[in-house]
Amino acid sequence: MSFGTIVIIVVALIVLYQLRSVLGRRTGNERPPFDPYARPEKVETKSAQAPAARNGEGGKVIALPGRREPVVVDAVAEDRYAVIDKVVPPGEPANADLRRIRDADRTFDPAEFLQGMQVAYEMVLTAFADGDRKTLKNLLSQEAYAGFEQAITEREKLGQTMKSAFVGINEATIVSGAVKDREVLLTVRIVSQLISSVTDRSGAVIDGDPEAVVEVRDLWTFARDIRSRDPNWKVVETQSADA
Repeated sequence: MSFGTIVIIVVALIVLYQLRSVLGRRTGNERPPFDPYARPEKVETKSAQAPAARNGEGGKVIALPGRREPVVVDAVAEDRYAVIDKVVPPGEPANADLRRIRDADRTFDPAEFLQGMQVAYEMVLTAFADGDRKTLKNLLSQEAYAGFEQAITEREKLGQTMKSAFVGINEATIVSGAVKDREVLLTVRIVSQLISSVTDRSGAVIDGDPEAVVEVRDLWTFARDIRSRDPNWKVVETQSADA
């Protein structure tokens, strides 16, 4: 081997060593090899996150295909019969009646009805004893009012006075309901305690006892026009219930 050949080999080795020292060094910032079939990386921006931040409160966010913004779906569906089942459990005859009423009037709540009914019951009894026709006319249907008004008139003709003290209601249970045309009817069994007596012109007690608390059992039917803006119920029928 000649001297010139040896010099060329040495120079080539020096050049290869320098290239390897530069090209073979990794800094950690190298870009990966290009893959034409790989999915492009998803870049998140503030505008993409904004809908989820706005709509994520109080609901479950579900992104639908083909939509840019997520749709909020309420995680809890409303059970429209829950207010019925709390007052009259499923399986009892009145439960089916009240569900039909709920279908006809989505605002119907039997618990609220019973609260208002108890107030109306006391007002009717007190107004009847006092002969307060104005109050009775506002609380009773025309047919029911006619019966109460007749009893008051006869009592006045005979010179009789009725005294009544309302003690309270022990039980108020919805026993049936119905929807007839545009009218809703509810019948309630009411067990109450009263102190009631009737005296004649001379003040002698001819009925009841002014000092005794007695239990009274009634069946009252209430009605309301579901198409009317007036939310109030009126008494359409009253009768005594057997013990």
